[in-house]
Amino acid sequence: MNVPRLFHFTSFLREFPAWPRWGLRKQQLSLPSIPLFQAARRRNHLDLLSLDEAELKEQFVRGDGPGGQATNKTNNCVVLKHIPSGIVVKCHQTRSVEKNRKIAREILQEKVDLFYKGEDSDVFKEKKALEKKKQEKKRRAKENLERKKLFKEMQQLDKK
Repeated sequence: MNVPRLFHFTSFLREFPAWPRWGLRKQQLSLPSIPLFQAARRRNHLDLLSLDEAELKEQFVRGDGPGGQATNKTNNCVVLKHIPSGIVVKCHQTRSVEKNRKIAREILQEKVDLFYKGEDSDVFKEKKALEKKKQEKKRRAKENLERKKLFKEMQQLDKK
């Protein structure tokens, strides 16, 4: 690489202040602060039991499902086993081993919490609340459908 050309390019960028100065210095993208991330993911608010790495047995196996050669030749599926409880979690949601490890630990943490705390678990309470909300939404949709049918029947009778 020719040094004078590089110098010429940077001096060229200095002449135009409208240009972003990415050529002169690196800019780091600022991410939102940690509390915003925690607000976005409700799991972080839950009071879950912590996992001890000594109690975990981790394996990397080949994943299954669609994906062809990318799936069949790579060992990026994570199988985590919590030895004291015997709970096994298999995670192959992404192509990255590190992301799969993190996701598998989150899932295992929720399952272990549910296993030991039972109905007192925050995971159980959250699932019940979501189920109740879903049933309420279903009930309202059914009522609206019945109202629409009655309204159409009334219109039919008015026309006759």
